[in-house]
Amino acid sequence: MNHTPVVFIHGTWLHTLSWESWAERFDGRGFLTFTPGWPGEVASGETRTSSETFAGIGLDTLTAHYAEIVRSFEIAPVVVGHSVGGLIAQRLIGADIGRAAVAIAPAPIDDIPLPPSSARLWTPGQAGADPLVTLSPQRFHRDFANTVAAEESYRLFERYVVPAPRRLVGEIGAAGGVGSAVAHVGNAHRGPLLLISGQEDRLVPDAVTRAVYKKYGDSTAVTDLKQFADRGHSLVIDNGWRVVADYVLCWLEERGLRTHPTAV
Repeated sequence: MNHTPVVFIHGTWLHTLSWESWAERFDGRGFLTFTPGWPGEVASGETRTSSETFAGIGLDTLTAHYAEIVRSFEIAPVVVGHSVGGLIAQRLIGADIGRAAVAIAPAPIDDIPLPPSSARLWTPGQAGADPLVTLSPQRFHRDFANTVAAEESYRLFERYVVPAPRRLVGEIGAAGGVGSAVAHVGNAHRGPLLLISGQEDRLVPDAVTRAVYKKYGDSTAVTDLKQFADRGHSLVIDNGWRVVADYVLCWLEERGLRTHPTAV
């Protein structure tokens, strides 16, 4: 039996290890899972202390990196992305790269702006500073994992959080004029797309994801939206991750992307 591959793309401030629970869950349902990191990504602890591997990485570089990976499969994979990974997932499926895509709390596409309160969180600061933007445990809890207790937030921070490239953060914060953030929303022949938002997300508010969803309104291709109440930007790694993952699995099955489970 041919198993459908799933490629997971992580977002800013998270290491690819952040998909570990999802990969295990999808493996158990018969998918072949892959969690390729960003160009130059190393072990999470090393990434925290080294800026050289990430310096200068932007949206175009990341998109080209994952386009090459997704195209390398004999069976077109499902692409699941979070945050900036969700933006890249949309760019890929819009270009007919991949069989289906899931964009979770995706960074905005096209000319959709972030509200001022969120845009400030993506502002990298002055030019010439450290090429990486780091989060403190306190800021991570306040802006990223705001719906979980401090103890859980600190545990997530210690396991998954890494710095983000200043250039990339600046491109997201610029919202609306970054050419690499454009996705082909009018492609009527692409595979199905699922957009997911957390209604308490401070980095990419639910209203932004809803605005993205409306962008696809003129296309006859399948585009669905799922909103999760009381969930923040950490919805892929915090204690409620399984609810989100299982929703995605059910959506894939409804869209004909099912495999025979090897475990439950």
